[in-house]
Amino acid sequence: MEDKNQYLGLLSEIIAKQAVILGPDIAILKARSVAGLMVDDSGKVLDIKGDPAEAVEKLIDSYVELSGQIVKSALSSIFTKYPQLKKVE
Repeated sequence: MEDKNQYLGLLSEIIAKQAVILGPDIAILKARSVAGLMVDDSGKVLDIKGDPAEAVEKLIDSYVELSGQIVKSALSSIFTKYPQLKKVE
C-alpha cells in the first residue's frame, strides 16, 4: 500500500507540474483521459486501478503527445524524489 501512496503522490506531482506548463484545465483533462486514474478537480490523483507504473507511463505519454520531449525533461526532478519506484524511460 505504501508504494501505491507513493505512486499517487508521483502522479499528482506530474499533473501539478503540467498544470503550470499547459494550464490546469488541459493538464487535468489529459490526466482524466488515462484509463485507471481517478483525478479530482484540483489535479490530485485519488486512486489508481491496475498497474501504477503503467499509469505513470500512460500519463507521461499523454502529455508528451501535447508537448514533446520537453515533458520528460521537466519531470525528471520529480522522479528523483521517488527513487524506489520504477522509472519510465
